[in-house]
Amino acid sequence: MSPTYALYRSHGGGAYIGLAVEWRYHIKTGKMSNTSQKHRDFVSEPMGDKPITALAGIGEVLGGKLEEQGFDKAYVLLGQFLILRKDADDLFKDWLKDSCGANSRQAELCSSCLKEWCASFL
Repeated sequence: MSPTYALYRSHGGGAYIGLAVEWRYHIKTGKMSNTSQKHRDFVSEPMGDKPITALAGIGEVLGGKLEEQGFDKAYVLLGQFLILRKDADDLFKDWLKDSCGANSRQAELCSSCLKEWCASFL
C-alpha cells in the first residue's frame, strides 16, 4: 500500500502536504507538525461557544476541574491565555498545571492549540 498525499490549506495562509497519517509538512516554514484531529478541528474555525473540552489537551476530567473554577467555555480559557501573554515564559502552561492538575503534555497541547487559533483569528 502506497502512502496517500494531500495538500491542506490553513487560515494563516500556509499550505501543508501530508500523508494520510497525522504528520503534516508546512510548506512556508519547512517544519513538520504532529497535531491531533481535535487540534485541527479547533483551529479551523471561529471559537464561538465551543465547550472547554473542544480544546486539544483538555478532556472530560480536566474540563470538569476547569468548569468548577468558572472556565466552562473555550473562550473563557482563551481570556486567561491572553491575560498570561499568550503563554510567554510558559505562564499559561504553569497556570494550567497548577489550577487543574494538567500534566506537561496536556498543557503544551492546549497552549499550542490556543496559540495557533490566535494566529489565525486575532
